[in-house]
Amino acid sequence: MRVAVMTAGSRGDVAPYTGLAHGLARAGHEVTLATHGSFRPLVAATGVGFRPLPVDPRAVLESEQGRGLHDSTTGAGKILRLMSIARTVVGELAAELVHVARDSDVLLLSSSLAPLGYAIGQGLGIPSMGAYLQPLHPTGAFGPSVIGTRSFGPAGNRLAARAVNAGVDGIFTSTLRTTVRQLLDLPHGSARATRHAARERRLWPVHHGFSPLIVPRPRDWRPGLTVSGYWWPYDPPDAELPARVRAFLDAGPPPVFVGLGSATVPHPARTSALVVRALRAAGLRGVIQRGWAGLRADEGVDAGAEDMLTVDDVPHALLFPRMAAVVHHCGAGTTGAGLRAGVPAVPVPVQFDAGFWAARLVALGVAPTAVPLRQLTADRLAAALAAAVRNPVYGRRAERVATRLRAEDGVGAVVTALNNLAAAPPPGARAADSARPAPRGQGGER
Repeated sequence: MRVAVMTAGSRGDVAPYTGLAHGLARAGHEVTLATHGSFRPLVAATGVGFRPLPVDPRAVLESEQGRGLHDSTTGAGKILRLMSIARTVVGELAAELVHVARDSDVLLLSSSLAPLGYAIGQGLGIPSMGAYLQPLHPTGAFGPSVIGTRSFGPAGNRLAARAVNAGVDGIFTSTLRTTVRQLLDLPHGSARATRHAARERRLWPVHHGFSPLIVPRPRDWRPGLTVSGYWWPYDPPDAELPARVRAFLDAGPPPVFVGLGSATVPHPARTSALVVRALRAAGLRGVIQRGWAGLRADEGVDAGAEDMLTVDDVPHALLFPRMAAVVHHCGAGTTGAGLRAGVPAVPVPVQFDAGFWAARLVALGVAPTAVPLRQLTADRLAAALAAAVRNPVYGRRAERVATRLRAEDGVGAVVTALNNLAAAPPPGARAADSARPAPRGQGGER
């Protein structure tokens, strides 16, 4: 089948889908990954097709509106600001997603594009399935993952999740009522049939790319929501660490990785200096990833010393197993990569679902504590680092978790679900096969 994997957001919202797309292609499907054009190099190595979407997410986060996220002190406040930002750019994605869908037999949709992609699939008579990196459906077990760790009690948790999902629907309402309806010649009122509540009534299938060991499937979830394992970012078989990184690793004891991924910070130089001071106070070497935060090892005292190294993008699967611990922003993908490596963690959650994943790391016993970015000091980080590295219990627990994760096959579960989806008629969809073009090969780029 011609499978379109559609996702939008930061690098962490794209990297896991490179592994999923590659696995689906190995299973015999013609796969196209549709995401922002800035992530073309990330997708190129997978061998699947690539269709660039407009909007540069890094430029959005670095804009005045994006920097305003740091002004919010609560998870709910940050998600409301993000929704406002997303509402201004989502219309730019619609036309290209329609083009991609017309060349596809099945759509796999990230949570960031689910309302839009589902509406397009319904309009074209193309079946779709969710492919989420976070648990977003209502449950009494925990509050909405995207607003932090607070629990409102079973009933309150469900109500809060419904409110968040309604807010996400609101991001797409204008685009669905105008652009998508016009592109697909849909009747008035069709947008209502694609909202989260409507998808729930139809038991729209959603697969989740994280391990049930990390987040067990809530018992009160409806049928059709599955959790079977991580989708690891694809690294080519010949991938290796840069020579300067290998030389640094070989020159001393295992260092600590520090990176904030695609998160930004208000004061990069100040944060960099704090990190270096904390590492040295704990007596540890450091590999500091520049990332979108712009961290640099030479912002600390004694710039140029040989105990710190600044790196850009480096495959986590190759780097993390050689670390004494990993300090990260708790994006869903980086959290999984650290667990896979079997090394202790020091979570520094920044925003959105980071607090949720940080709490999971502490509950699993692979991290001594979480140190949110807003509460980060050199002393607090140094103390957490010393505990993570020098108390062997964290390393032992991390290795046990990693051993179990390696036995899971998250991609295989999606392959099975995809085949089942293709065998079933799309509920409520219009038959539009006659309007769709013939196959064009392996998801070729327009």
